[in-house]
Amino acid sequence: MIPQVDDLRSAPMTHRFGDCYNAPGLTNFLGCVQVTTDLTCIRCLSFPPYATADVPTASFMLDGWHFPALGRPVTITWTPDRVVREAVWQGLHLSSVTALAVGKMAVIMEVTVENRSGKRRKVEVGLRVQGGITSSTAPWSAASPPSERESRVDPDGQRAAMVFSARSSRAVSVQGTWPRAAHMGRSSFRHALDLAPGARWRFWFVHAVGETASEAGAVYDALVSDVPRELARARAAWNAELGALFTPDNDSYSGSLPLLVTEDAEIRKLYWMGALGVAYFRREGPYSVHGRTYDTLMPRYWQTAMVLWDYALSAPVHALLDPAVMKRSLERWMRMDVHAHFGTEYLSGSSIGPWYAVNDYAMVSMASTYVRWSGDVAWLQSRIDGTDQSVYQHLVRYALNWKQFRQPSGLACYGDLNNLLECVSSYTSEVASLNAANVFGMRAVADMADALGNAAKAIDLRRQACRLLECIHPLYVRGEGYWRARQGDGTVRAVRHCYDLLTVLNTISDDLTASQRSEMARFFRRELQTETWMHALSPLDEDVLFSVRPDHQWTGAYPAWPPETARGLYRIGEIELAFDWLKQLARSANQGPFGQAHFADSVMAPEAGGARKAPSGMPYINDWHSASSGSWVGAIMEGIFGLKPALAGPLAATPRFGRFDSKAELLGIRYHGKRFGAGKDGIFPME
Repeated sequence: MIPQVDDLRSAPMTHRFGDCYNAPGLTNFLGCVQVTTDLTCIRCLSFPPYATADVPTASFMLDGWHFPALGRPVTITWTPDRVVREAVWQGLHLSSVTALAVGKMAVIMEVTVENRSGKRRKVEVGLRVQGGITSSTAPWSAASPPSERESRVDPDGQRAAMVFSARSSRAVSVQGTWPRAAHMGRSSFRHALDLAPGARWRFWFVHAVGETASEAGAVYDALVSDVPRELARARAAWNAELGALFTPDNDSYSGSLPLLVTEDAEIRKLYWMGALGVAYFRREGPYSVHGRTYDTLMPRYWQTAMVLWDYALSAPVHALLDPAVMKRSLERWMRMDVHAHFGTEYLSGSSIGPWYAVNDYAMVSMASTYVRWSGDVAWLQSRIDGTDQSVYQHLVRYALNWKQFRQPSGLACYGDLNNLLECVSSYTSEVASLNAANVFGMRAVADMADALGNAAKAIDLRRQACRLLECIHPLYVRGEGYWRARQGDGTVRAVRHCYDLLTVLNTISDDLTASQRSEMARFFRRELQTETWMHALSPLDEDVLFSVRPDHQWTGAYPAWPPETARGLYRIGEIELAFDWLKQLARSANQGPFGQAHFADSVMAPEAGGARKAPSGMPYINDWHSASSGSWVGAIMEGIFGLKPALAGPLAATPRFGRFDSKAELLGIRYHGKRFGAGKDGIFPME
């Protein structure tokens, strides 16, 4: 039940230039790269502080033609360690294998040309390359990484390679092929082939990055003469990495995830992909002032950013898999102004981005998750360097920060669309979701106050939570299952959005009436649910003309919204609805890790049987992978297995198996320093 790379293999996806498609990316924990629908082309190469932004290189040439211009589709298959691309042209079978070298700032590629035409073929193949390399240790505070378009180009005759040097920074990339190209132009490598019927010929490509030509050249030299060996190393390294995710006392992480033992292939796939969805964002770059970090998006946007919101959505995974990094991250964020930024950036250590209104909720929920799983209650009383407050005092402040935004209605006002969902114009100011989150936050910190022996503070926080709760209910649209938002001008608009639904269900579900719970479930089925995904905003909502961005609009949904919605449905007893939907959602993982958004399958034709990933270009601007994907693990642990970690006392569970595999178990659950298992009958000890 521990996956290997082939267990996570995507379906083969066939596309050509111009298709609505987000091509796969790869990481080696130092950086990332993305392939394209060209047979060999790569882009978005970043090893911070080195980057090329979206400058493409290594595009395939066939008899001098730019391959995409021939109109041939390319079939692309992703596994964690590599991307395989295949195409056919006039009896030639063409393929490439692309990977990132283990522990090095380099891309490697093996290209194969096989003559299946039945007759001798003379053909010229090659790659066209360019630079774009730059280096910047200043904050990467824009969504796209830096690049320099006008690189200096110097041929390296000894290596038969090209050296691209940045003009405004110390950064170099060395690119070349092996065997040495028969012809090397200013921007291309060409190989003349004479292939007998059935003959196969291979060449290798390496793109190495460094501060100087000698540094990048040394990496290039170490790889170029034996790329197959490095491909094998990458596969072995990724198999070991996947094993470490589920192995206690491993060498890669400060913790480990429970092992899911089940014959249910769909739920197992979601669990594995959710775990990988966090591990794929681990970064170990030597230039990080924070040491190990976990990025937010890849491979095109925000490569050095840790955004509180996304990290919080994967909080159970972070708390179990790498609690030491989670604790350091929380302490770092407590030293920043969470009302001025959305997160931090690891090259400079600075805060970046606009204020996200979710930040107070994110901080309380992350800290609560960490302490409940670890049992590290003593941490709450420790002082945060650079501040005059303890962790607990910071958390009290986050739980009560809503008061500075309180309006005559009694609710907090959370700003405009850029502070909230960015592309839903009606979802502004006083919204049900974050006000319900404030109720959760005060109650969570009240539990901490009790654990620290401050009963009076706990009572006061719970009373304030009850008073705020009374102010939220008037926003509910009785009989319909959705909520209103009170705008800045005092008007009230109904907003049929999943964020109200999933946040309310996961924060104050016990405070809802039976009719509200059933109405919210009906609203989900009626207006949001699709076969293999969902609409973030109902297609019946008045705001549908404002944007087509699929992360939060009617066109699709952000990858955490389906699992968070399923987790909420489990909380209100909609077990079969949630389970049957999860089984279908697994089809959307056939494309590899979940993207920053997938189109609702009723809006855009499905891809590989599931909801299609949205592209990263305008107007969709959604990256290939999102760090919030760990929420799928939370939906299974807390939804199906019903795990309930507490600040003190035994690990509890309310299993909600329904039609799920009755023999399934979670093994090796780390809780308060001990290990447990969970099944349909609840918790059992393992040591």
